[in-house]
Amino acid sequence: MHNFRKFFKNKKITVMGLGLLGRGVGDALFLAECGAKLTVTDLKTKEELKESLKKLKKFKNIKYVLGRHKREDFRNKDFILKLAGVPLDSIYIKEAKKHKIPVEMSATLFAKLSGISTIAVTGTRGKSTVTHLIAHILHTAGKKVLLGGNVRGVSNLQLLKWTKNANLAVLELDSWQLQGFGEARISPHISVFTNFLSDHFNYYKNDVKKYFSDKSYIYKFQNKSDVLVLGPKMKDLVKNTKSKILYANTKDVPKSWHINLLGRHNIENIACALKVAEILQIPNEIVKKAVKSFRTLAGRLEMIKKVRGISIYNDTNSTTPDAVIVALNSFSKKVILIMGGMDKGLEVTNLIKILPRKTKYIFLIPGSGGDKINHQKLKIEKVSELEEAIMQAMKKGKVSDVILFSPGFASFNMFKNEYDRGDQFMKIVKQLK
Repeated sequence: MHNFRKFFKNKKITVMGLGLLGRGVGDALFLAECGAKLTVTDLKTKEELKESLKKLKKFKNIKYVLGRHKREDFRNKDFILKLAGVPLDSIYIKEAKKHKIPVEMSATLFAKLSGISTIAVTGTRGKSTVTHLIAHILHTAGKKVLLGGNVRGVSNLQLLKWTKNANLAVLELDSWQLQGFGEARISPHISVFTNFLSDHFNYYKNDVKKYFSDKSYIYKFQNKSDVLVLGPKMKDLVKNTKSKILYANTKDVPKSWHINLLGRHNIENIACALKVAEILQIPNEIVKKAVKSFRTLAGRLEMIKKVRGISIYNDTNSTTPDAVIVALNSFSKKVILIMGGMDKGLEVTNLIKILPRKTKYIFLIPGSGGDKINHQKLKIEKVSELEEAIMQAMKKGKVSDVILFSPGFASFNMFKNEYDRGDQFMKIVKQLK
């Protein structure tokens, strides 16, 4: 950590966004430990951020501006550290650029400063599973790997402490984090682009080209010695690359392998991870062993428990209609579906078409997204809260039924984020008997 301490010591840095997931607070903690002079600013209030602020209370080198941003905090700084999700047209980022203040993001800073090779994964769906599976394969092969990017509770800057003992870093990168790679004009050494579907239209204001453009930074600045792995459905979507392109193929996943993940989409995810293992020359037997021992990630078609013969699944990370379709297609029979939340401006036509043949009952939690779900052949009941949805679903359920919580929309009307939504779902389900 000594070199990084020296690099950041006495630097004047504005941290834009502390957040609640642990990534922002971890970055601020690292910078404060290094002796940087921090201004932490967040639109959330002191009360909303109390858990994050508690972790930083011992530091005297942090000034807080909470419940608002101030333009003067984006001038006369060595750089701005921007949290993912800051609006594209932020007047504060424009203020920083007007005064020629560099704007950094933590994943990009890690990639620039770590000095180790980076494997990164993006895509509208599947990026978390592919990222974690690649890391699991590498761990199984005896490699020392750092896992970061868009991972709950993981600060990318804190990962810099461990780079001396690591061979590789595996990063999950969303479109927001990739904005930082675009600013820095760098791309990872090995990149994986799983798929590209509709999402974040509220953020990108229905500009699908801008969404793809941010995603494309994962390969845009690669060179001839770098490799880009494209998911099975990415053919013809990527053009003008300098790097070598390899296509993942589900036929490369042996049918004889033991796989714990549900659904055809997860075979595509495994195929992407296999292609990376092939690039790194990981023996097939090790890959097979790793796939066998790999378990579903929390909140992604995660089997929670059986209650009175009813299987209950948590798919809280389903935040788009496409994700609900994928979840429903992972089961061979009709399910009792709990869904709903805030609309992100995405098309629901295909979802509504599939619902009559894939659901027995639907319980809709509040939100503008759920309000769009309507079909004369559907058995729909609107509920006022998540607990009511679960209890009503259990009343309808019979032995061998499946209750699937796959919201399909954003969580912010009722929950802090999709993780909080999943945590609350888990808490209620674990109390069922």
